[in-house]
Amino acid sequence: MLVNGLSVDVEDWFQVGAFEKTIARDDWDRLEHRVEANTDRVLALFDGAGVRATFFTLGWVAKRYPALIRRIAEAGHEVASHGWAHQRVFTMDAKAFRADLADARAALEDASGAKVTGYRAPSFSIDKRTPWAHAELAEAGYLYSSSIAPIRHDHYGWPEAPRAAFRPVADAGLIELPITIAKVAGREITAGGGFFRLLPNRITDQAVRRANAEGTPAIFYFHPWEVDPGQPRVANAPLKSKLRHYARLSAMAGKLERLIATHAWGRIDAIAAHEAERLG
Repeated sequence: MLVNGLSVDVEDWFQVGAFEKTIARDDWDRLEHRVEANTDRVLALFDGAGVRATFFTLGWVAKRYPALIRRIAEAGHEVASHGWAHQRVFTMDAKAFRADLADARAALEDASGAKVTGYRAPSFSIDKRTPWAHAELAEAGYLYSSSIAPIRHDHYGWPEAPRAAFRPVADAGLIELPITIAKVAGREITAGGGFFRLLPNRITDQAVRRANAEGTPAIFYFHPWEVDPGQPRVANAPLKSKLRHYARLSAMAGKLERLIATHAWGRIDAIAAHEAERLG
């Protein structure tokens, strides 16, 4: 049985892409922080299921909640980078990206006591606009990235990218593990996040089974705020953003429990190492 990648993008409710034009970053420290309690809920869920996962975490969070990062590592999970403050990669140049990577990694390694070798771009924002990004990751010593959604979407997507693990930089060890794609009513969507919350579990189950039948481990993701139906509401956010963010939050924990029980899951660094060996 193939082991699939279970991942959590650790960011707070106000740091998401859906609210980036509504909530100013300068206001983040004045808002109610719920990321620690929500991530602890996720840790408890994983502990109950006996699974280990990868937590792609913002440096901003690690700086403010180092004890949380230590708990993640001590529970046997991988601590990986989600950048510093959820800035999309295609809004930066190579120099700014390099600094963002370094700042986030320093905070995460200081808090966890473990080396950070994995990266996920905020909002899957490595795409054809950032031809330098993978080279920067390789130069910084990252072993893998899971930053590409090989679909068309209004917020992200690189539909021409490979669907399975590949080496994005010639003569470098870096592995890219794209997020797994599900299909519903002829449309391709990412296997995780809001789509997982909104749609029946069978959609993601089928995507995982399809990937495994092709000899590929599935890569699934979600966020700690998605298990928090009591989070504050952003009244002035666009309707589309509110629908995406708040729909079916109360159902998420149960859906996760069922998905985790149905398939084999593990840390993404282990999957990346296996795929690196397979690719040679």
